[in-house]
Amino acid sequence: MSRLALLAVVLVASPTVAFAQQGDVARGRQVFRVCAACHSLEPDRNMTGPSLAALWGRKAGGLASFERYSDALKSSGIIWDDRSLDAWLTDPDRMVPDNAMPFDGIKEQRDRADLLAFLKDATKPGAAPAVTAQSGTGGMMGGGMMGGGRVPNLREPQTSERVTAITHCRDTYRVTTADGKTRAFWERNLRLKTDSSKDGP
Repeated sequence: MSRLALLAVVLVASPTVAFAQQGDVARGRQVFRVCAACHSLEPDRNMTGPSLAALWGRKAGGLASFERYSDALKSSGIIWDDRSLDAWLTDPDRMVPDNAMPFDGIKEQRDRADLLAFLKDATKPGAAPAVTAQSGTGGMMGGGMMGGGRVPNLREPQTSERVTAITHCRDTYRVTTADGKTRAFWERNLRLKTDSSKDGP
């Protein structure tokens, strides 16, 4: 096989990796602002989501200092690299069904490539954090319970909305609902619905 043909095969076999290497770090820093509401670049500074420091080569669900990984992610066997991160950023639910990340994905390939280029540079061992979450940043806290949307009927809550138990350990609340599921919340993200109106319980 000629050298040119071999190169073509390599590029076809790994388009994601090749594309990620072409990403724009400065542009990726801007894309990361969406991520900064939930993720830090500082080692072991966990927020709603785990720290992204030293991300490349890490097993999904494998950061020991973060305790709120879903069972689905912990048992996925994924190792984070250009290809797996691109797939995750495209559609987390498709890649790992039942994961706990409240994020629909980034559909634009160029935005993902830029973000990957930035993250690869910013999360390598010894890198100084370039972006941190701003205090008061909105983000997706508590599964979108912070205002907006329809007013819930708390007289007849869905089983997924009716709390049956709450436990607390270190920085994490675990909330069990009537559907039998237990969800983990960072203590700063826990939101409970109350209703003092005539329609409330």
